[in-house]
Amino acid sequence: MNETKLLEYLESYLTENRRERFKKVLAQRTKHFTVATEDVYQLHNTSAVIRSCDVFGIQEVNIVEEINSKRIDREIAMGAQKWVDLNRYHTTKSCIKDLKAKGYQIVATSPHAEDCDLIDFDITKPSCFFFGRETEGLSQNVLDEADCFLKIPMVGFTESLNISVSAAIILQHVTSRLRKSDLDWQLTKEEVIEKRFDWIKKNLKDYDAIIERYKSQY
Repeated sequence: MNETKLLEYLESYLTENRRERFKKVLAQRTKHFTVATEDVYQLHNTSAVIRSCDVFGIQEVNIVEEINSKRIDREIAMGAQKWVDLNRYHTTKSCIKDLKAKGYQIVATSPHAEDCDLIDFDITKPSCFFFGRETEGLSQNVLDEADCFLKIPMVGFTESLNISVSAAIILQHVTSRLRKSDLDWQLTKEEVIEKRFDWIKKNLKDYDAIIERYKSQY
């Protein structure tokens, strides 16, 4: 089956606006940065992080559910989980092992003696930003395995931010700098094609029937 012809055939079932929207969004997607949430208790926080990832062009989100295993709140994520790839793990250890195997440095978003201010963060390295539980923060496992520690400078009486707010601030900052850099941060051609197929499938109710129709014609 000719992949290019099939893709063109499937996209013919989309509106022109939808096709252009896919093209525009994919041009801004990246896997240079990714995010991991560790046993976040409040469902809306995980959902809001996923939404922020979609907004700022982060294609993959890693969710550790070692203690708090819950479904993603679709209403709060506002459909963002359709466009962002979710990697789910039962243990923090397996998540970190997988991320390091993919070449990511582990960034603990937690106050630490050797922490780095957001403005000074080195964007050249592929990085996964870890966000922990609402009250306890990141586990000792993440802190022990972290390659660096990142903080958002705060000057008020409040010494912490909601994790979804922290994620949004960090992602907006690092992705903005990334897009102004000379780094090769975009998805590969193969990854773009894969996402086009994936998003079309999620967009067309009669996807399987359309595939069969294509096979019968070509």
